[in-house]
Amino acid sequence: MEPIVLTGENLTVRDVADAAARRREARIDPEARGRMEKSRALVEAAIAERRVVYGVDTGFGDLADTLIDEKDLAALQRNLVRSHAAGVGPPLDDRATRAILLAKANSLLKGYDGVRFEIPATIVACLARDLLPVIPSIGSVGASGDLAPLAHLSLALVGEGEVRWEGKRIAAAEGLRRAGVPPLVLRPKEGLGLINGTQGISGILALAVHDMEITREHALIAAALSADALHGTDDAFDPALFRVRPHPGGARAARRLRALLAGSAIRESHRLIPKTQDAYSIRCAPVVIGAAGDVLEDVRRTVEIELNSATGNPLCFAEDGRILSGGNFHGEPVALAADFLAIAASEVGNIAERRVARLVDPKVSGLPPFLARDPGLHSGYMVAQYTAAALASENKVLSHPASVDSIPTSAGQEDHVSMGFHAARKAREVVENVKRIVAIEFLAASEGIGFRRPVRSSRALEAAVEAIREAVPPVAEDRALGRDIERVVRLMDEGSLLERVERALSAGE
Repeated sequence: MEPIVLTGENLTVRDVADAAARRREARIDPEARGRMEKSRALVEAAIAERRVVYGVDTGFGDLADTLIDEKDLAALQRNLVRSHAAGVGPPLDDRATRAILLAKANSLLKGYDGVRFEIPATIVACLARDLLPVIPSIGSVGASGDLAPLAHLSLALVGEGEVRWEGKRIAAAEGLRRAGVPPLVLRPKEGLGLINGTQGISGILALAVHDMEITREHALIAAALSADALHGTDDAFDPALFRVRPHPGGARAARRLRALLAGSAIRESHRLIPKTQDAYSIRCAPVVIGAAGDVLEDVRRTVEIELNSATGNPLCFAEDGRILSGGNFHGEPVALAADFLAIAASEVGNIAERRVARLVDPKVSGLPPFLARDPGLHSGYMVAQYTAAALASENKVLSHPASVDSIPTSAGQEDHVSMGFHAARKAREVVENVKRIVAIEFLAASEGIGFRRPVRSSRALEAAVEAIREAVPPVAEDRALGRDIERVVRLMDEGSLLERVERALSAGE
């Protein structure tokens, strides 16, 4: 993989995902140093002139009017990082931590936070060595950005707190020593520059968007597989329907479903059997999955704007010599996007679970009860559908928007907060749940296709069944299905199932 070049201007969701999961290398654009030096010069000038600048020679939050003696300015930044590292709960996983580190470095390199070049350079060095700060998952309200999570990140950079190094949780000072990364010594404004910002929200949300985009593609394949197993009709996917209701996501989803089903002998085998229309979970699949796809596109645009934004406070504008205090750190844009993503993803899971329910119900499927070979003696996929239902129901709770909540902090100075960090974490959890619902649908639909033998499905869908069957054999008699579900999740994560379907589609063109 080509390295990611961090400019502060063009970081993408794919870049974040690659750095987080595949440890794609990140390098700094050489021109970034000059931008940062210009904004840093503004801070140094303000200190020399003893101008009152928030967070440089004042306290923080409701203490913004408290002036700090010049001899205490360096201690002010160190104390800021220590005091704000008040997070609790399980630490973020490695993928999320890498995503946040990358997002933080990129934002600082934009050149408006007034910190030295050494700050993002140290972050990139930690990424290169996979030296990961231990960041508790609870503590941000998305107000001045992600203060507590970013404070824990910053604490590790100065040699305090903890890091994960080579799979072990150790003291940050020891981790920096082993990795050969000198600890930072913070100067005025730099603690504030590190902990202000929305990189916790945007880093985690970028991962959720990336994972849901892949899950959406699998959801379309699973829906097509279920439609064939259930003797569904592809009439509802006709392009004429989507020309007169031209939402791009719906049209794309319908086009994909038609391509996946093209050439299915199963479809041809029942074409003349009278059937006016299918249940909504089949007939409306392109509408629902397509709508979620449109939301994904919107959320991707929002998070990529945020990844390349200056979200600190105050910000230093070297072009006209101003240092401005504002609200760029408020997480509302990405909080709303994260909530919308959770709702859209949840709907993809909801409709998939309904198709699983139809597959196991002999009254509507024409298949054996619960897809069991010997119903009664064996329960087949009965409780796998329960699991899909449990996941779908959990998503309904998780999809309650976090961004409609607000709770004042800092003695009322921060009197409206976004709860964006909660929203991003929830969205990511919803996506993981949807992934497992789709995995259950793959298993149940593949079993259903097996009962339609010797008639075969399309080339593309048979490739999907073949990939699944190499990982999970048919259920000839009852067995624990939890591991089977996780095996299919791994196929989805690795991309091998999708790759085989794409090859089959290309071969059929």
